[in-house]
Amino acid sequence: MVKHWCSHATQVISSPADLVKVRMQADGRMVSPGLQPRYAGMFDALKKIIRAEGFGGLWKGVFPNVQRVFLVNMGELACYDHAKHFIIENQICDDNIYAHTLSSIMSGLSATALSCPADVVKTRMMNQAVNDENKVKYKNSYDSLVKTVRIEGLRALWKGFFPTWARLGPWQFVFWVSYEKFRQIAGLNSF
Repeated sequence: MVKHWCSHATQVISSPADLVKVRMQADGRMVSPGLQPRYAGMFDALKKIIRAEGFGGLWKGVFPNVQRVFLVNMGELACYDHAKHFIIENQICDDNIYAHTLSSIMSGLSATALSCPADVVKTRMMNQAVNDENKVKYKNSYDSLVKTVRIEGLRALWKGFFPTWARLGPWQFVFWVSYEKFRQIAGLNSF
């Protein structure tokens, strides 16, 4: 429980860094056609965002960011235990590294499937800039979600699925296999 509360608080605190990362990555598309990127570096981005959007602008997209973390945690925790129970009860493997590996793969897959839509919404919210009329494309997470589905279709919510799984999958493996090893060393029961 503490892990999840800390994850959410950490997302709120680190959201400005994520915002700068998302915007600087998006600037890469501007360089290809010969345009100048919006920001010369991290500190230039912070300064320009504060100047154009105010200090609060650094937390643009914080709510979908927290939603994403919630969905990752929900997917990884619920799925790992269910997958492990299924694997052991159906005698696919014993309670060993093979069961832990299979369960962690399913955990990473579940976390990715649940969090990808929030990740797409988060990125779009963070990447939008205020136009000359002081307006933004998306008013909130729901507006971004609806406009994305309406314009690009439902599949657009899972853009970047495989790169996200490639990042979450190894993390799930390392985390859960380590957890299980420490649990065994401590002499704690599995269920």
